[in-house]
Amino acid sequence: MTDNNEQRRRNASRTSGSTTATGLLKVVSPDVKYEADFIYASYPYRTVNAVVQEDGDVRAEPVERLYHFRTAVRPRKLGLMQVGWGGNNGTTVTAAVVANQQNITWETRAQQHLPNYNGSLTQASTMRVGFDAQGRDIFVPMKSVLPMVEPNDIVLGGWDISGCNLADAMDKAKVLEPDLRSKLRPFMEDMVPLRAAFDQQFIAKNQQPRATNILSTSDKGEQLEQLRKDIRNFKSTKELEYVVIIWTGNSERYATEITGVNDTASNLMTAIKESHQEVSPSTLYCVAAILEGCPYVNGSPQNTFVPGVVELARERNVMICGDDFKSGQTKMKSVLVDYLIGCGFKIKTMVTYNHLGNNDMYQLTDEVMWKPKSASKSRVVEDIVDSNGVLYKGNEDSIDHIVVVKYVPFLGDSKRDVSEYTSEGFMDGHYTTIMHNECLDSALCAPLILDLAIFVELFSRVQYAVEEGDAGLRKDKYSGMETALSVLGFYMKIPRVPPGEPIVSALGRQKACIENLLRALVGLPPENNLLLERKCPF
Repeated sequence: MTDNNEQRRRNASRTSGSTTATGLLKVVSPDVKYEADFIYASYPYRTVNAVVQEDGDVRAEPVERLYHFRTAVRPRKLGLMQVGWGGNNGTTVTAAVVANQQNITWETRAQQHLPNYNGSLTQASTMRVGFDAQGRDIFVPMKSVLPMVEPNDIVLGGWDISGCNLADAMDKAKVLEPDLRSKLRPFMEDMVPLRAAFDQQFIAKNQQPRATNILSTSDKGEQLEQLRKDIRNFKSTKELEYVVIIWTGNSERYATEITGVNDTASNLMTAIKESHQEVSPSTLYCVAAILEGCPYVNGSPQNTFVPGVVELARERNVMICGDDFKSGQTKMKSVLVDYLIGCGFKIKTMVTYNHLGNNDMYQLTDEVMWKPKSASKSRVVEDIVDSNGVLYKGNEDSIDHIVVVKYVPFLGDSKRDVSEYTSEGFMDGHYTTIMHNECLDSALCAPLILDLAIFVELFSRVQYAVEEGDAGLRKDKYSGMETALSVLGFYMKIPRVPPGEPIVSALGRQKACIENLLRALVGLPPENNLLLERKCPF
């Protein structure tokens, strides 16, 4: 019989090999300048141009470009409008913010709990910035690298097809503990969602009983104008400087993409005026956001971003981000598949099984509504498979990937998943991994929603210029980042990318992308984990 007493004793007395600082990061470098309004950073971006030649050899040419970043220092007063504010995700986000604002504690059978933002990259993760004279790694909270909006300062609002106040909606969702819900009720019972755009053909019939809070008109042009008015009113009455809109509601069916209807920005606007049947409510919200200069995040798998929407966002220089929150099993899948294939194991079969009983899952019992979700869950490993042409030789040689999802009402928001991965290892020996997870679905999504709003606001303050030749740098050369925020692919099952950029789903690469961009904005080199100072001492 063994126990951990000896290990516990050692842990209590050992010296940590790293330190996490609590203050703000300030980079001391001739390439970085902190001013009252902006942080300026010059950043030599090094990459590699590679060409596969006819004989199969690869010619690799390192290239360097000098980027100049200018990041506005002051975070703006931020409003977050959620489409589906009265759902499980929306009420959980709101409850967390209110609990943190009011410092509400609550009791369970086990202990007293304190409010927090665990699960959030911006609030609960750290980044390594270097090491000190003793050789210890120095970490800082991610939110201390650059000025970011504090979640407690975010003003919340939004729409929902249900007219329940958020206290009643929170009780229906049953995500949070009863003691916490009762303490939150006085703060949330006066919060009522705005009337929502609604089109029965885009959601499951089983959602019809919830649709008690919808716009009185079915004319999509009139709906668009009302949504725009809602955004303007929210911004003005709450005295906000910036508003981000996030779809946190149920999945819609796919809209049919039709030439002459939603293929260009102009055609899409005409289709909305004509109330075309293939203009979805989610696209209406997105167009309203873009026309009001508000970034839009699509947290579900439907094709909100039809070509006309993408063109409109680029014309108006408004950021968009999607598609479909990556929160639980899919995030784990993108880690495990990357690990196995990266270690040279050839995954032959993946069978993943989910069951839970919240309203989003109830909606997916409709086979038409299930198709977008199935597609987004299935596609999340494509780039990882494509990265290894040694193991996988062509489209016919891929993973047999099965996704099963079941609605179990008794479980509510408590999601269970079982995953089985069978690979061929050395000399085709089989290697099988089976994993079981249990989580609260909306408690995983809520910190993602807050992070997305915070990061979108931050990246909208970033401008860049690329120095070319001896021309130097002119202030009028600065421009904003690409409107498709692929840097936030960490949060999405199918990341929206700019034209020509490959989709990356491997979670490690996605997180490194966020961290290295933050480093670049303050003039730090990318994290390479070489530690040559130790391996090859100076």
